[in-house]
Amino acid sequence: MKVGFIGAGSMGGLLAGALLRARAFEASDVTIATRTSSRAERLAHQFPGLRIAQTNAAAVRDAGIVFLCVKPLDYRTVIGEIQGELRPEQLLVSITSPVTLEQLERLLPCKTAKIIPSIVNGAASGASLFMYGTRLEPADKKLLISLFARISEPIEVPEDSVRAASDLSSCGPAFMAYLLEQFVEATVEYAGLPRDVADRVGAEMLLGTARLLEQGCTTRELQERVCVPGGITAVAMEELRFSTKDAFRRVMRKTHEKFAEDLIKVEASLSEQSFRSD
Repeated sequence: MKVGFIGAGSMGGLLAGALLRARAFEASDVTIATRTSSRAERLAHQFPGLRIAQTNAAAVRDAGIVFLCVKPLDYRTVIGEIQGELRPEQLLVSITSPVTLEQLERLLPCKTAKIIPSIVNGAASGASLFMYGTRLEPADKKLLISLFARISEPIEVPEDSVRAASDLSSCGPAFMAYLLEQFVEATVEYAGLPRDVADRVGAEMLLGTARLLEQGCTTRELQERVCVPGGITAVAMEELRFSTKDAFRRVMRKTHEKFAEDLIKVEASLSEQSFRSD
């Protein structure tokens, strides 16, 4: 199966590298087109046999699956370059949440899906969020799930809920890393724990917490198991609850406001009138 990648930035490069390390496909079957040649060259050096295309059209011409990994406002340009090369039997996967499946199906002749990866997929962990266009066959869905199951837990979500799901899966690692950073810095500054020790202990704590949750322990159960009534953790939890009350509701309000702005911009850039004006 031939695979094309358009874009090898932070997420496109991460996704290509993760799938290649997991042997989802052979490097010799992959072609990458990107504006920044050094990124494609790094992947080609890391995975001998991978080919670098000079144009986006060349990257999709012989591909069974095309991964479109560019910024939302770059879609108009890229679609204009590839729409004449795509065929109905090909499958295009967008990894950008503000670009809708309806928009892709309106502009492209091929089958389309939207899969939102996460940085933790690079460590073969975390979720990948799946949404399917109307043209996909069961075999297409099975193929995509089998590929992403090598690097993640594929989870189908409604497209109109993708922002909230992305807050958890894609933004979440940054949010959790920030909270852990604050925790580590407090142990260093307040209690004098060496920074390297605090970093190691914190990382192992977060990893162990994730494994308990993965094994079926709920977040509420985990808190109850650690918070012995009258104990140190219970007293500290009261302070933490007070300090962070409604914090993530405010965070989600911000992500949804930004997402709404992006939807408007993308719709304007991908409108049929916009394409006719060229």
